[in-house]
Parts: sequence; structure tokens; C-alpha cells
Amino acid sequence: MFTKKIGIDLGTANTIVFVPGKGYIINEPTIVALSLPDNTVLAVGREAKDMIGRTPEDIVAYRPLKDGVIADYYITKAMLRYFISKAVGYFNFLKPDVVISAPAGITPNERRAITSAAKEAGAAEAYIVKEPLLAALGAGIPINSYSGNMIINIGGGTSEVAVESLGSIVSWSSLRVAGNRFDQAIMDYIKKKYSLYVGEQTAELIKIEVGSALPIREKLEIHVRGRDMVSGLPKDIMVNSNEVAEALNPHLLDIAVSVQSVFNETPPELVADIMERGIIVSGGGAQLRNIDEFFKQMSGV
Repeated sequence: MFTKKIGIDLGTANTIVFVPGKGYIINEPTIVALSLPDNTVLAVGREAKDMIGRTPEDIVAYRPLKDGVIADYYITKAMLRYFISKAVGYFNFLKPDVVISAPAGITPNERRAITSAAKEAGAAEAYIVKEPLLAALGAGIPINSYSGNMIINIGGGTSEVAVESLGSIVSWSSLRVAGNRFDQAIMDYIKKKYSLYVGEQTAELIKIEVGSALPIREKLEIHVRGRDMVSGLPKDIMVNSNEVAEALNPHLLDIAVSVQSVFNETPPELVADIMERGIIVSGGGAQLRNIDEFFKQMSGV
């Protein structure tokens, strides 16, 4: 019997849906907009993200996942139903099998919550696979070989460091410092330095357009608008890449410490393999400029 298979990268910041033969058919923010009086879902994904910071009091844009795991079961189920229906078609009566990514540090209760939400949302079966293994597969690493490989996966809610060998995770660390914390750090930095309030979406735009893990000689700049803390009036400033590097540095150092702790728990033979092969950096945070150079300086790999 024909059963459609779907892969879902259920991230804190973005959800990606993959269908064999079609490729990536959905890449949308993990956000749901709710109408508070009757608790109905108004929008999911990109449409809901556009509402952040722009809604009246009776409409709220929620992030149903926090730090890579389900924070609100009802909203997560509604969001999964939307993504699964969009992937297989609203009038398809065959339930698909779904493979869902999850953090390496997921607990049995969190695993059950994701599986139940997926089944109630329209999946025939739901299989949970740990994100570092999927990141290694995506990077083309032969995960079943006996040599060691290190993955640093920086997502929206969690940063995970894992050493893999023989198709399994040998040592790992999961840190709740990632893309969302980076955005907050940029907001706090601008607030402290320029006495200016900027929104979550503006902070994310700054990170994407001029963000860097290390200071650079030829600074990139971006024009930013926000609300002045003193006058309460609109105000324009210029933010450069070196300021973003300064704002993000404490969080990046936390991830570097996490990498060090994983090395401390890894057998020497696998450490030697990593020194020879290098480290793979994946996830949305891997797009930050000079992130590879930062980890090279911090780890010596």
C-alpha cells in the first residue's frame, strides 16, 4: 500500500518539510497566530511571523516550541496539522509516515509529546531522530563508519555539540543558547548603547545582514529604526558588524565552552579523528559570518 513519507525539521525558529521526490516544499517560521477570545488559529508560519509586534490585544503570535521542545501542545498540534496537510494535500486520505528531528537531550516525556502531537495532527506513524545525526547525514558524513566526527548544530532555541561514530552519538552537550538568544543580545546591546528599543524582527535582520562572530576590518553597516527610550519618538541609527560581534561574544563563548566539555568526554582516538577531519557547523547559526574562524581559534581544530 502506498504511504507518503515526510521529513519535518521541527525547529524553535523555523520548520522545514521535506517530501521524497519533491525536495523541500515548506520552509516557514515556527510561529502560530491565535485569536484570544475563542482560541482559534488565525495564521501559521510566515503569515503569523509578519504579525509579530503588529497585532491588537486580542491576537497573539506564539512560538509553540521553546528551546527545541514543545512548550504548548495544542498550538504545536495545530501547526503540525497545517504543515502535514500542506505537504500531502488537504484531500489526501492516506496518512503519511513522518520523521521528526529533535534535540539530542530530549527526554522521554518530550519525545512522547512530539510523537502524540504528530499522530493527532494526521501522521500514521511518527519517528524521532536526533538532530546531530541528521545534520551529519545532511553534510554527507558516513555516520556508520568507525571514525569520529564532530557536529556543532546552532539552531533557534538550542546549540548542540555531538561527536558521532558507528551511527550513534558518543558524547554530546545541549545548550539553550542559540539564534533567539543572539537576537535578544542584539536588542539589549542597542538598548544599552544607543538608548533605543528595537523589535525582535529588526534584531534578526541585523544579525542576518551584518552579523559576524568576530570583528572584521571592513565593517558592514545597516540602517536601523526604533523608539528612543528618552523621548519616546522614532529614531534612526547605524549599526555595524563589529558591534554585533561584541553583542554576541558572551553567547558564542558559552558554545565554545560546551565544545570543550564534549572534547573532555570524547575518547582520544576519536579526538584524533576530529583533529584530522575538522568540525562541521550546521543550523541557522552556521550562516553567521566568520563562525568557522571563531571555533577554529577557540578549539584549535
